[in-house]
Amino acid sequence: MSAGRLMNAHGGRLGMWVVAVVAAVVTWSGCATSQERAARQAQLQSAVNEMMGGRHWRIRISTMHSARYGTRRMSDGYCLEVKGDTLVSYLPYVGRVYQSGFYSSNGLDFEAPIRGYRVSRPKGKFFRAEVQVKQLDEVFDYVVDVYDSGQAQIRVRSQNRESVSFDGDCDL
Repeated sequence: MSAGRLMNAHGGRLGMWVVAVVAAVVTWSGCATSQERAARQAQLQSAVNEMMGGRHWRIRISTMHSARYGTRRMSDGYCLEVKGDTLVSYLPYVGRVYQSGFYSSNGLDFEAPIRGYRVSRPKGKFFRAEVQVKQLDEVFDYVVDVYDSGQAQIRVRSQNRESVSFDGDCDL
């Protein structure tokens, strides 16, 4: 057998070997990635469970939705926070105010004691926190849906104004 034929014979086998090894490494790394994703998801879910089990949580706002003005991206800094028996609402408001008392403000920027607080897990898909506060002469109902991914949706209702909603992410 000549040297050229010997190289082609071994080179062909070597090439197939390299392809097989590369395919195995790619397959293995794909499995590791899905395992890492599953571990990350479990870690997020655990952090959300812990957060919603207590009365200390914070959500950073990224988007606001109103019936009158549509969807708006928010700048950094807006948030909704529960600190024990206190709600800290640092949220903008756009919409119609039906009745404004003498001491009422138009914004959702206040700190108030919580009058009602309930956490549930509808259909096991997400956490729902229902928080009621009274700020001056207005009662606000905050409904906060928190998903295992750490994403949250907030709806704010009051009898005195149009409802508004927000999307954001939990500080975990």
